[in-house]
Amino acid sequence: MKRGNGKVSAEFTDDIVYLDEKGDVIFSGKGVRDVEPGVDDHVMIGGLKKPFLNVSAVSKIVEIVKRWKWGPEMENQLDKLHFVPNMSHVNQALKEIGETDGSLSLFRWAKRQSWYSASDEIRVIQHLARAEKLEVSFCCFKKIQDSGCKIDTPTYNSLITLFLSKGLPYKAFEIYETMEAANCSLDASTYELMIPNLAKSGRLDSAFKLFQEMKGKDFRPTFPIFASLVDSMGKAGRLDTSMKVYMEMQGFGLRPSATMFVSLIESYAKAGKLEMALRLWDEMKKAGYRPNYGLYTLIVESHAKSGKLEVAMSVFSDMEKAGFLPTPSTYSCLLEMHASSGQVDAAMKLYNSMTNAGLRPGLSTYTSLLTVLANKKLVDVAAKVLLEMKAVGYSVDVSASDVLMVYIKEGSVDLALRWLRFMGSSGLRTNNFIIRQLFESCMKNGLYESAKPLLDTYVESAAKVDLILYTSILAHLVRCQDEQNERHLMSILGATKHKAHSFMCGLFTGPEQRKKPVLSFVREFFQGIDYEMEESAARYFVNVLLNYLVLMGQINRARCVWKVSYENKLFPKAIVFDQHIAWSLDVRNLSVGAALIAVVHTLHRFRKRMLYYGVVPRRIKLVTGPTLKIVIAQILSSVESPFEVSKVVLRAPGDSVLEWFKKPIVQQFLLNEIPSRGDLLMHKLNTLFPSSAPEIRSLAPPKILTGYGKGLVNHM
Repeated sequence: MKRGNGKVSAEFTDDIVYLDEKGDVIFSGKGVRDVEPGVDDHVMIGGLKKPFLNVSAVSKIVEIVKRWKWGPEMENQLDKLHFVPNMSHVNQALKEIGETDGSLSLFRWAKRQSWYSASDEIRVIQHLARAEKLEVSFCCFKKIQDSGCKIDTPTYNSLITLFLSKGLPYKAFEIYETMEAANCSLDASTYELMIPNLAKSGRLDSAFKLFQEMKGKDFRPTFPIFASLVDSMGKAGRLDTSMKVYMEMQGFGLRPSATMFVSLIESYAKAGKLEMALRLWDEMKKAGYRPNYGLYTLIVESHAKSGKLEVAMSVFSDMEKAGFLPTPSTYSCLLEMHASSGQVDAAMKLYNSMTNAGLRPGLSTYTSLLTVLANKKLVDVAAKVLLEMKAVGYSVDVSASDVLMVYIKEGSVDLALRWLRFMGSSGLRTNNFIIRQLFESCMKNGLYESAKPLLDTYVESAAKVDLILYTSILAHLVRCQDEQNERHLMSILGATKHKAHSFMCGLFTGPEQRKKPVLSFVREFFQGIDYEMEESAARYFVNVLLNYLVLMGQINRARCVWKVSYENKLFPKAIVFDQHIAWSLDVRNLSVGAALIAVVHTLHRFRKRMLYYGVVPRRIKLVTGPTLKIVIAQILSSVESPFEVSKVVLRAPGDSVLEWFKKPIVQQFLLNEIPSRGDLLMHKLNTLFPSSAPEIRSLAPPKILTGYGKGLVNHM
């Protein structure tokens, strides 16, 4: 009861009477007196002084906080408590209130009280951390740390746990480093917190160091610690350490889990240590664990990619028996590896299993399968697979062309033509590059009748027949000795519609049809060549054309072609005048026909210089190389030339050549009135002139690869 002045009465003012429901007195006595806070921490019950129990104090605090939650009213009620609370009361209340804003408000009120001690804040931090009050707990932690107050291990642990639970491992590691710096001893909980998280975050050395330290303090590592080290070390490629921890764990009597087996097997398989992966695989099954879907897939694919197809297929079979449907990736991996190793039967079996399971092979799988079928020359099976590929929605033109290129590259021209017919009947098209490749293969193999339609297709599709392609056909004509084939080749040359063919035809007509001299006609053709783009092609054309003209006995026309090609600097270093010292002609990069014409034409020029202008060099050289020297030497020896033959050069003193030039037979020879054409010019043309190789389409100047007596082979 209170007096009129508002102060709390120190005495009892009334008797308190307690009645039952009927109005009878149960008990009467002096009432309980209010206690002024800070004066007494007890209550009077009747005439007895009783201490105020901690349970009651905590209960009263909890009641106020739960009712008012927060704010001035809650703090006002706490200020009016009939007892002086302490941090023990507050900590107990915080535990009961739990993870609410009210607990934080209570803590803030307590911090402002005179009885509050900073040392008590350590336990409060633990509570706040458990309540996941991250910012406040960390702020309190920093405040205590700055005050120099010693923080105990459980407080550190609670903060580390809080940061880890919030997904902030690096902040947790910072707390741990602070703990280390403060020389605070680590307990089992600290090790159990730090080792797995350090390992998972990649701080493997730190994790392993703590692991060793933990054992040194006689703490028994738990399974999660072993599991985290085995997994993290394995994934980082530190397989020896991972295996060492795995074996040590078993020494502690702990049994590996299925997850640990999976982790170890994955680590060894991905590192290519397949034998150890299989050993662990067997251990896993002996331990009673059933490999999961992903592990089966990994073992199958890793062994397949390593070429261990027998093991891969064995595990694959087990996988199917275990009830797992392999993924398209697994099927494809096995199929592609069998295909690449040429095991066509196994590849086809896998393909059929895959399609029967309703799985759609990928583009790379189809490509691998078609390639092995093409390499094995199984044209009909390849056609069936290609049509199935088309039926499931793939665009197959490119794949069909790839198969065609396999046959072309292998030189299987008959199969290539057969496949091309299949493509045409299936409405599939290939590109002009492949058509040209097949055309050239047909030409190389003398299949001129098959080549002609291919060239027609090539030209009709607006593809450009370039000078190189035209020249390669002409080279076949140079070598040809069969009249029927000559007619085919002439027809093919005409089908090119290249301007070089009109030029060729014009060369062999009379001046009344040409309406201009040969030299002018040749010059006009060479003026139309784009020398920036076609210079090498033009050199190739000149070499083959001169072979053809010489074979046909058209020496004058051949000399015109050589003269104009030299004027246009197609062979800029062929003729060299070193004043009065040496004149030379280099025919090493020429075909046989071109070399013969170049020698005759150039010696004619040398003769005019020496006889008309009186300039006589010390020596004259004909640089032939090792292969052409015999042909040139034989031609010149028939007219008693003074040239001496060495390994790669024919040379003679200038004076000797001058005397030689004065002989009538030499004059006739150089003016094309060549006596005994059979002896001097032809020299058994089918032996002397090249079986030139037009299928080698290098833009580099032709290289002579000839051998006298076996025939001269000129690569153009």
